[in-house]
Amino acid sequence: MWHTIIIAGNVGRDPEMRYTPSGQAVTSFSVAADDSYKSSSGERVKRTIWFRISAWGKLAETCSQYLKKGSKVLIEGRMQANESGNPKTFQRNDGTTSASFEVNANTVRFLSSRGETSESSEDMGGGADNSEEIPF
Repeated sequence: MWHTIIIAGNVGRDPEMRYTPSGQAVTSFSVAADDSYKSSSGERVKRTIWFRISAWGKLAETCSQYLKKGSKVLIEGRMQANESGNPKTFQRNDGTTSASFEVNANTVRFLSSRGETSESSEDMGGGADNSEEIPF
């Protein structure tokens, strides 16, 4: 079996690159994707879904070099689940339980032009003005 996920959104924090003991580069960053729906009362409700992205090898180096907080990206990759096939769960500082959607990126497309961040456009999700607590 095979699956893929495609996410379009804004980078939530500057990417962090590190190397595995074998010397392979890995870059981690978060992406926020906005969604909206109408509630039963007809009111438009916006929500943000956060994804933790990992890029490996040459892709990791490229992401580390060119992405920054607020950059618009399109990610194609595979979801990483816990042992039971669900999102990874964790406890927040306030004691509540949350889930983390983790994705290993196969492709990262840079949608922002140089110097453009989410402050200049809000149509792709998340960004610096989001008041939700980022779990990572």
